[in-house]
Order: sequence, then structure tokens, then C-alpha cells
Amino acid sequence: MKTVAILQARLGSTRLPGKVLKQLGGKSVLGQVIARVKTCTQLDDVVIATTDQPADVAVAEEARKCGATAFRGSENDVLSRYYFAAKENDADIIVRITADCPIYDGALLDRMLSEFERVKVADYLSNVIKRTFPRGLDTEIFPFAALERAHREAQQAHQREHVTPYFYQHPELFQLQSYEEQPDLSGHRWTLDTPEDWEFMETVYSALQTGDKIFTTADVLKLLKARPELTKLNAHVEQKKLGA
Repeated sequence: MKTVAILQARLGSTRLPGKVLKQLGGKSVLGQVIARVKTCTQLDDVVIATTDQPADVAVAEEARKCGATAFRGSENDVLSRYYFAAKENDADIIVRITADCPIYDGALLDRMLSEFERVKVADYLSNVIKRTFPRGLDTEIFPFAALERAHREAQQAHQREHVTPYFYQHPELFQLQSYEEQPDLSGHRWTLDTPEDWEFMETVYSALQTGDKIFTTADVLKLLKARPELTKLNAHVEQKKLGA
């Protein structure tokens, strides 16, 4: 069974254009995310699924430079892009992560993949059904067969723009499993979508990054406990709604 993490990435972000190639802690944001995902011990490959638009040639080149596989597909039908990226790379188990999460936790992914193997019957395991993790550690795991069904059957625009809504909007078709841990840290925002998020990330990296050593979730929480004002930098930012 081949387990592949597929990360969506493109330059056409509306609120923070070009964010995945911005420099953060001595690497591109994309490079930081790839490095952090690769700390997971159970992955066979990391694939960056970018668009077939000319601007995203740079994303594909950066992905390869950082040791990931690059795939290019539809800009707007992200479900299609995702499906063909998985198919081309012979993925049996797929991990969905987005490339705007430069504090991603590979140890969390290891725990979730172990849980996915333990429950065995799940078509979809994620920590976003009920949130107990910071936004920015979002992880979804599903088998290729489930992705193939979603790709074949999903018709609504938002179901094709966001990859996984067809799963959790059809619990009668898929066995869904929620992954939760305590304490509840869902009030934290560790994703990168706005200038305020960028200020937060730069501050965290400035405080914690030392060479190529990857700081942990525990390190971030310790920093925020010592400097609680940092959470206010982007606490007011509203996540884009599904279909937005």
C-alpha cells in the first residue's frame, strides 16, 4: 500500500498573492511545508498538485527543488487535479494537506495514519469534522477508491473546488471518522492566508527557527504561552467560507 501526501499549491491566492513562494525562515513557504510533512515516517511520497497555469511553473519547479514530486492539473476543478495526481503517482492511501500551513506537524500525521490503519473501515479520517487542533494542522486521510468515487459523482461547484466536501456531505456513502485530541486547541490560527497571518508566521519563525531544525507544536505553544499577544496578530481573521 503506497501512502502519498498530496498538497495543493498555487500562486493565485487572492488575499496573499504568491504566498507559497514567499521566503520564511530561509526557505520558501512551500519548502518549509514539504520539510515538515516529510518528518512523517509513514509516507512513501509527497506530491505538490499545482495548476496548469503558466505562473505555476514556478511552483512545480520549487516542489522538485525541495524534494517533492510535482503534478499540474486543472486550476478550478481541484478535485480533478487531486484525483489525477493520486492516480499518476499510484497512491493507495492519500493524505490531503494544503501548502499554506508552515507550522504543520509531521508527528500528528504519524499518529493519524496509525489511527487510520487501526480502524481499517474508514473511508475518511480527519481532524476537521470536529476541530480540536489549530487551524493550520488540518489533515484528511482517505483511500484512492473513495477519492475515485467522489471524482466520479461530485457535481456541485464547491464539491469540485475543495476536494473533500463530497465525503462529509454524504455520510450515508462514506464511513467517516473524526480524529480529536485534548486539550482543545482549535482557537489557534496557524494557517497562512492574509498579511496578518504572514506577520504571525514571521514572528514565530524568527523566535523558533534555528538552521534546518524543525520546531514542534509544543515549541509553538510554549512561545504563545510566554508571549500571548502574538495570538492577537491574526485572531480576528475569518476563514474563507466553503465555495468562496
